[in-house]
Amino acid sequence: MSQAPLAEPFAEPPAKWLAFFSLFTSTGTLVCCALPALLVALGAGATLSTLVAIVPGLVLLSEYKEAVFVVSGAMLAVSGWLQWRGRLAPCPVDLAQRQACLSTRRVSTGVYCVSSVVYAVGGWFAFVQPAL
Repeated sequence: MSQAPLAEPFAEPPAKWLAFFSLFTSTGTLVCCALPALLVALGAGATLSTLVAIVPGLVLLSEYKEAVFVVSGAMLAVSGWLQWRGRLAPCPVDLAQRQACLSTRRVSTGVYCVSSVVYAVGGWFAFVQPAL
């Protein structure tokens, strides 16, 4: 009688959709707060008003920026926790699969870092810059 092998802890890589949503939500903070401030700072207020006329949902993001930042921060925190948890997960022995595993891990870390920077820039323009 054969026995099923025991599952290794943390053998599953972080969910791909979570990395996508962390980037998506942090991009929402960039669009709601940093992009309008950048356009106004560059003297492109007319471009901003045209953009708002074409995509009225941008105003909605700006109106609920606190909720956008809370959801985005929560997604980034969970994504960071999964990145940390999976950092030492074993990769396959096969050379091609191992290279793919390590490459995917690097890309995922890069996406997380970009998401965090975008979140910080959006937070600066949404909350800190107006207070100065």
